Amino acid sequence: MRAAGLSLAACLGAFLWQSASNAQDLPGERHVYKVVERPLSLHLLKPESQGPDVPLVVFFHGGAWRQGTPAQFAPHARYLSSRGVAVALVEYRLQSTDGTTPYEATEDARSAMRWLRSKAPELGVDPDRMVAGGGSAGGHLAAATATARGVDASGDDASVSSAPQALLLFNPALDTTRLPPRFGLDEEQKLEISPLQQVVPQLPPTLIFHGTADTTVPLATAQAFVEAMTAVGNRAELVPYTDRPHGFFNFGRASGPAAASEDFFDTLERCDRFLESLGYVAGEPQVRSFDFSGAGPTDDAR
Repeated sequence: MRAAGLSLAACLGAFLWQSASNAQDLPGERHVYKVVERPLSLHLLKPESQGPDVPLVVFFHGGAWRQGTPAQFAPHARYLSSRGVAVALVEYRLQSTDGTTPYEATEDARSAMRWLRSKAPELGVDPDRMVAGGGSAGGHLAAATATARGVDASGDDASVSSAPQALLLFNPALDTTRLPPRFGLDEEQKLEISPLQQVVPQLPPTLIFHGTADTTVPLATAQAFVEAMTAVGNRAELVPYTDRPHGFFNFGRASGPAAASEDFFDTLERCDRFLESLGYVAGEPQVRSFDFSGAGPTDDAR
């Protein structure tokens, strides 16, 4: 396997386990942000004691751009909303259900960010404090909302920026130039949506979590991205987790969907501190005292 690429065997074989969660299981209000061959929705969970213009974290689930559901980040959403942050859980077109490629998924992610920013006043969120986050393929989509300039759906208002003010990335796929043919992309499309090859100055502050034993998206891709970001003056931090595989951060990964693993706690606590460094939350993280008993089941879509 080349260090900066995605393993074909891993892409074919991983991402198979997922819960039976559906849209009714997701927290928050359902909004249709786009209609293509079908409506595409997001679920927006707001803080209980929401004031005007709260920060917003937007999560994109993993699943190799092929499958998965927004339920993957429902536990993160419930916790962050308790910290005074609104959270959106976004669905996008998938290869398994829509016959699409990562290129269309990138268009959808950028459409979702534009929709949320354009609707910010009525949703009660701050359009200037938006964070994009995601895991694996969803991490790619989050990064692409800031980097895939020009990859825009027809009908989108390009005058509304899709770029977030910060990025939270969990074992993200940051180099799509080496995706195998089964993903249906030509070489130009691979390059256009590849965050690693689209790094420029003034990209958002970025926090990345990655396992050193990840054989699906090698650690080297995250290292290369951080090096490229810092070389042009951007803030980027990589937190490696020794001997952890792909998807190590998911709620309940270690001991089943009824209990959160230590890695889940640690990564979410670091997310909290990252948001605090941006002025989006205040005070010490409450991850270890938060009641996650009602947070599952979730997707282990990686």
